[in-house]
Amino acid sequence: MHDDRNLVEARLKRVLDERIRPAVYPHSVPLEVAVWDAPDEPVPVAEGLAAEPRPIAVGARWGAPWGTSWFRVTGTVPEEWAGRTVEAILDLGFDENMPGFQCEGLVYRPDGTPVKGLNPRNQWVRIGAPAAGGEEVRLHVEAASNPVILDYHPFLPTQLGDKETAGDEPQYRLARMDLAVLDETVWQLVIDLEVLGELMAELPVESARRWDVLRAVERALDVLDLQDVNGTAEAARARLTEVLATPAAPSAHRISAVGHAHIDSAWLWPLRETVRKVARTTSNMTALLEDEPDFVFAMSQAQQWAWVKEHRPEVWARVKKAVADGRFVPAGGMWVESDTNMPGSEAMARQFVHGKRFFLDEFGIENDEAWLPDTFGFAAGLPQIIKAAGSKWLLTQKISWSQTNTFPHHTFQWEGIDGTRIFTHFPPVDTYNCSMKGAEIAHAAKNFKDKGVARHSLAPTGWGDGGGGTTREMVAKAARLRDLEGSATVVWETPRAFFEKAEAEYPHPPVWVGELYLELHRATLTSQARTKQGNRRSEHLLREAELWAATAALRTGFAYPYEELDRIWKTVLLHQFHDILPGSSIAWVHREARRTYDRLAGELTAIIEAAQRALAGEGGEPLVFNAAPHARSGVPAGGAGTPGAGDATTVTPREDGGHVLDNGLLRVEIDGRGLVVSAYDLAAERETVAPGRAANLLQLHPDFPNMWDAWDVDAFYRNTVTDLTDADEVTAADDGAVRIVRAFGSSRVTQRLSLAPGERRLVVDTEVDWHETEKFLKLAFPLDVHAERYASETQFGHFHRPTHTNTSWEAAKFEACNHRFVHLEEPGWGVAVVNDSTYGHDVTRTVREDGDHGTTTTVRVSLLRAPRFPDPETDQGVHRFRHALVPGASIGDAVREGWRINVPERRTEGAGAVAPLVTVDQDAVVVTAVKLADDGSGDVVVRFHEAHGGRAAATLALGFEAASVSVTDLLERPLSDAAEPARDGDRVSVRLRPFELVTLRFTRA
Repeated sequence: MHDDRNLVEARLKRVLDERIRPAVYPHSVPLEVAVWDAPDEPVPVAEGLAAEPRPIAVGARWGAPWGTSWFRVTGTVPEEWAGRTVEAILDLGFDENMPGFQCEGLVYRPDGTPVKGLNPRNQWVRIGAPAAGGEEVRLHVEAASNPVILDYHPFLPTQLGDKETAGDEPQYRLARMDLAVLDETVWQLVIDLEVLGELMAELPVESARRWDVLRAVERALDVLDLQDVNGTAEAARARLTEVLATPAAPSAHRISAVGHAHIDSAWLWPLRETVRKVARTTSNMTALLEDEPDFVFAMSQAQQWAWVKEHRPEVWARVKKAVADGRFVPAGGMWVESDTNMPGSEAMARQFVHGKRFFLDEFGIENDEAWLPDTFGFAAGLPQIIKAAGSKWLLTQKISWSQTNTFPHHTFQWEGIDGTRIFTHFPPVDTYNCSMKGAEIAHAAKNFKDKGVARHSLAPTGWGDGGGGTTREMVAKAARLRDLEGSATVVWETPRAFFEKAEAEYPHPPVWVGELYLELHRATLTSQARTKQGNRRSEHLLREAELWAATAALRTGFAYPYEELDRIWKTVLLHQFHDILPGSSIAWVHREARRTYDRLAGELTAIIEAAQRALAGEGGEPLVFNAAPHARSGVPAGGAGTPGAGDATTVTPREDGGHVLDNGLLRVEIDGRGLVVSAYDLAAERETVAPGRAANLLQLHPDFPNMWDAWDVDAFYRNTVTDLTDADEVTAADDGAVRIVRAFGSSRVTQRLSLAPGERRLVVDTEVDWHETEKFLKLAFPLDVHAERYASETQFGHFHRPTHTNTSWEAAKFEACNHRFVHLEEPGWGVAVVNDSTYGHDVTRTVREDGDHGTTTTVRVSLLRAPRFPDPETDQGVHRFRHALVPGASIGDAVREGWRINVPERRTEGAGAVAPLVTVDQDAVVVTAVKLADDGSGDVVVRFHEAHGGRAAATLALGFEAASVSVTDLLERPLSDAAEPARDGDRVSVRLRPFELVTLRFTRA
């Protein structure tokens, strides 16, 4: 037989595009349209419905950037349409290629009842099936004219990302506003032919099934009268019945489809617009659930559910009913789909606490899965947190975006730093916006890495980012793919149903140990420095507020601010969303974030100061409150007292220019360029700075990645570097510090280098007035340490990364995340670099320059970038950073100094010392939270972990009377399989594995 595949396939495409799809709506009449433009921000629904609109014609332009227009459409169903299916086609000017990234609408009835969302791939509103002839139609559309930020030529700088700079030029042109008859037979024929055509394209040319499908399609096209598609569609469908009924092979890959709409809580739109995106999508999905009995929809991010409850109670009622029916599924058990690299220990824990508690309180549903399809890599401390929250599964898709290495598994056990393992799945469909296309389904089956031992995968199905979620077309395609030869099988299932099947069929999957590093989006560790500083500052202020408020509540009867802390925690958690904290959102988002962080800092400081006033009492004795988990200056952790005085630091001129700082522990030489050429550990008689090199070296790189400006830094940035060695000023300050001023480009840097009395710590305070574009600023510390690996702090511990690049896996980690410290050592002597607000860094090895053998190691912290998309003014202005170089540091010193630089002492006056609520006799055991239980019972909750990476036995001494103690999960619920800790009066003994996390709950006597 001659090969006529191309002929038939081309015929199918043209007939579908030019004859069949246009025949889906064979008859239409125009609607009358009027519009009212809200003057500024979105208005309540009642106000929008009541506003008096002006007439507007199809083809007219509408919608200033970030504006809201209320359209009123009216019409009458023609008498001759009685008994037929009638829909309103409302096209606001959509580009079908941009679902979720442009204008959107929510349709209401005149009484304010929401109907469904309008999106580029979802423009219809059902009027009647069957319709009544002569029926009056009146609908209102709340239309958001969100501008297109990520356009066909992506990553071009634009001022549209902030309402303050976006202007008022109309963004859209009204396209179609009609009543139309829906020919459901033709619509079904379109789905039949799309499914078969897409399947055919994925089958091997030599397979009989491909030719069976080809001939069936040809027969269907042969009986279709192109001048009477509507009259012959049924006959065409009949020619396809047999080929659509042929069942799948028993060995076919099995896909659990989960209806989904991955809605970024902010990204190329502000937070307030996400509130409306969620309302539109949930309206769509509840309507689709009513129409499609097999369909299941899952939505993550408790914050988004809370927005619906608060802002759209009429939608919330429909959502609650669908949840009660078991088909609208709360997923993930987190407050938002957060970044997981940068949030601190307690913040990462609270993501699960607040997320799971919301779903438990509202629906009585406990989430067993963490749902993070789009997060930019996963910290090695996360498995333990997931388990401590009472969950056991993880789903993500983003690792498939890695540029260099292909991850070897799709289903596996992920082992964290403490040995906890979490059953993890990466959907091989490689998208969290699956649309049930044949190419996607075939890719999932072919791509699945665990063939032969497993057969199940998951496909999150629906348009995200405000694209409206799953469509009726996707559901119809899935129905045909349920059991179809040549295809993977598809069935709608909840995440829980998928994980139960996947775990049962694959009881011994492979194990991946350590972080799940995304080989992409590395610059999100640095972009938008003020957002990152606001997050770090908020995390530590929350720790202080809980600690001092709990202490004051027990000691003085201080009113513990439950509601305020709950609200502030949720706000901080929201801003850890994976496009806010990473710095990849539009200017509007980060402008609001800065204001929010400033407001929260004021609120938390007020709580802290009020609690400390209550604790200090009346008096004139100088007091220092120490909120860090280690004693310092003679003041116990979590207590207040009078600090001791250390030896003075001397500042003397250096022979060759510059200055020498000496405090009896360290001698630091700063040359005439303001660079640290020596940091000598006097006790160890050991030099810290690599020979021939200088520390405190600012380095400037060009920074123009190939894509994703705010997200990415590509390895070639290192090819060009400018060392900033010219100094305008290097002077000794009156307070014993050395002040350095440099100018470069359009920017200026002022630094203060100081040695604290009695401390082995060189503090580097850096102020940058930054006005560069597409540049990357690093601060380098070349260290005379031979190290094959280094330790990087993560949640509830640290883990090691190699300093070498033996394989492509190591080479790809040229920019990585740390929390408060990085630490590297030779046996018996190490160095830590600690920070108060930066995350990105790199560590490299270099051959010694003094002719000796061996290598040195350079740690560089990432300070600032200047990408122009999506915020063209990213990080312009003044920034302040604090870092410290700690020679002779053990891992314990690194932990302690990391806390010290982030939690400064607070000084006041009072009646006398304040004893801590709890003390620990082992430095390796770090207390991360002391608080009152969230349920208002007055119980005291203490959370701690082993921080050095070894086993630890410790005794907790209580500063209050406790009736009982229990081990709990993160939600403060007793663990049934945990033994009560050994207790002797006010002393509790614990034994911890390396990095083990423990939460204790004490009932008060």
